[in-house]
Amino acid sequence: MTTASAVRSSTSTTAESPFNALRYRGYRIYAIGQSLASTGTWMGSIALDWMALQLTNSPTAVGITMALQFLPILFLGVHGGLLADRYPKRRLLLITQSVNAGLTATLAVLIIAGAIRIEYVYLFALLTGLVFVVDAPTRQVFATEVVPASHLRGAVSLNATVFQATRLVGPALAGVLIGTAGTGWVFVCNALCYLGPTMALLRLRPGDLTPAPPAGREPRAFRTAGRYVWQRPRVFWTIVLVGVIGTFGLNFPIVLTAIATESFQGTAGMYGLFNIMLAIGSASGALVAGAAASTRLRRIVLFGGLFGAIQALAAAAPNLATFLPLLVGLGFANLAFQALANSSVQLWVDPEMRGRVMGLYLLVFTGGTPIGAPIIGAITNDFGARLGMAVCGLVPAAAAGAIVLIQVWSRRRAVRLACAAPAG
Repeated sequence: MTTASAVRSSTSTTAESPFNALRYRGYRIYAIGQSLASTGTWMGSIALDWMALQLTNSPTAVGITMALQFLPILFLGVHGGLLADRYPKRRLLLITQSVNAGLTATLAVLIIAGAIRIEYVYLFALLTGLVFVVDAPTRQVFATEVVPASHLRGAVSLNATVFQATRLVGPALAGVLIGTAGTGWVFVCNALCYLGPTMALLRLRPGDLTPAPPAGREPRAFRTAGRYVWQRPRVFWTIVLVGVIGTFGLNFPIVLTAIATESFQGTAGMYGLFNIMLAIGSASGALVAGAAASTRLRRIVLFGGLFGAIQALAAAAPNLATFLPLLVGLGFANLAFQALANSSVQLWVDPEMRGRVMGLYLLVFTGGTPIGAPIIGAITNDFGARLGMAVCGLVPAAAAGAIVLIQVWSRRRAVRLACAAPAG
């Protein structure tokens, strides 16, 4: 029995509370550090977009800034995962947090000193995107070193819950600081927030960690990861659906801003309310996923299809009284899908391959943004916000339905082949 098979057999029988992951000292320390880092990340994201807009008065500059942050993982995502497989993850995370803190502090000084230019904002976005290539897959798989495999789903779900909770806090703090102290001081706070995970990682003892065996040198990391995933249908179809939803389904900044202004004649305050509704549903969805008793593809596809169906229904909502509850349901289905997909893929693969597979996972999840966002933006601009949002829902729903049909066809074909085979 392979390691991954052993993990599957030990984690697919009983449901449990995702809070059980908090029993472990290593996870508690790590989660506290990540909560501070996530708060700083949300603050910095808001401030960076605002700074790009303030310097140029052009939404195009905001789009370029976003693209530069995601561009590196599109080309280097699997290679970042290979580093996570080959080197101690704690050491890599200490390096990435330190580099992020240094970059953010430098940007803060430039802004406060009045020396900031849009070129520096672009350079900062690109450099932090390069750090993200290593940091993201390493953080994804580091959870497997601070909790046993039987509690991995709960740990991943709690991570998602914390991230959504900080989504409520970080932008609010950033807005207050931008309006009072200035954008530069938002980045000062962001840099200080990186001290949280750094101190947490330094406090971890060897007994708190269960490192995976390091992978050997691999000159063709992308090909190796692709072949590995292709040979495991559950992993393959999960990553396909993750890619479709990441490319077409998660264009909330485009469609929700348009829905707020076009359909409900609202302002930025209404857009903020939409995000709060999503975050409320997201936190509960992540916790439900953490208590799931199985790691079956069927459950992942169900939540992926539900996400698409709810978004399509929300696009047709006649009023706010209908739209807001649907947003809560949309956030619930979104994070339930994401948490289940993330934890299941990690449980289905062998430990020595986790970094590369999660690098590929993140590549399709975030790398599709430069493709899907312009398409949805064009549809929204030319045909209206409601059609744009409907497409964001209908494409994932259709992809989930197609996967169901393919799975049914594959099972029936296997049965026919088994019945046609001569008795041995």
